[in-house]
Amino acid sequence: MRPHGRLSLRARLVRIGYRLFMKKSEADLSFDQIRQRFARMERMTPRPPRGTKTTSVSAGGVPGLLVETAASRPDRHLLYLHGGAYAFGSPQLYRHFTWRMANASRARVLIIDYRLAPEHPFPAGLEDAVAAWRWLIDNGAEPAGMTIAGDSAGGGLALAAMVKLRDEGLRLPAAAAVMSPWTDLALTGASFRTNAESDPMLIADDVPRFAAAYLAGADARHPYASPLYADVQGLAPTLIQAGGDEILRDDAVRMAEKMRAAGGDVELQIWPYMPHTWHLLAPVLPEAREAIGEIARFFLQRLG
Repeated sequence: MRPHGRLSLRARLVRIGYRLFMKKSEADLSFDQIRQRFARMERMTPRPPRGTKTTSVSAGGVPGLLVETAASRPDRHLLYLHGGAYAFGSPQLYRHFTWRMANASRARVLIIDYRLAPEHPFPAGLEDAVAAWRWLIDNGAEPAGMTIAGDSAGGGLALAAMVKLRDEGLRLPAAAAVMSPWTDLALTGASFRTNAESDPMLIADDVPRFAAAYLAGADARHPYASPLYADVQGLAPTLIQAGGDEILRDDAVRMAEKMRAAGGDVELQIWPYMPHTWHLLAPVLPEAREAIGEIARFFLQRLG
């Protein structure tokens, strides 16, 4: 459950606002039209505070942004994978968030602009995540000081990346954190149905389209596409956070259960009434800042 605290007035207002303005079906919109919406959101995204250093990089051929604050240690690295149903999103859309992650975890944050579906379906995004990880190591990062994180599809991608890294014999991060992770592209979680009405943001009927675009005919239960079906032995200590009302809640719960059954170090936090990836509302939502603090606590404990 959520560590502590009561639902803030701002969280109550956010839930109402999401229902009124965000929870609208995108079934009639093309991928380009949805991306245009994201582009408008990007222009409205608050910029990081003065003193934040943001550098464009090519991480093993993958474009990305390296974000540092005064708190960032040169020996700490966080690879961040953004959400967006594997088809939308960008590092620029997260500029109000990545500096907070850098500050809280005292790390340099690399957020990559991985290739998106449907133009670049599975496993393109996974290949980009692994390439970025290799780039960090090739440039002097030590896995003992490295973490990986992601939200929504990016959370599933972070878990899948750890499975892939382990299978390739590469060293894993010291810790991982995934927020509202999409771990099951077969969409078999009970909450996908039971929370369809209560979820203040996501529309269950829209999700199969995005899964199909990413999979492009691949098996929805492929362990690199849906880490819920992977062998999770030996993965890094992982914090999993999800909202109690979201349709992907059981993607988080079942993933945590599977990792525990495999002997993993996993902490599951279900935050009642929080919307999908509420962390991104950190500029206005105290629960978002609290959740980021929980991620930092988890990382710093595992990083020593």
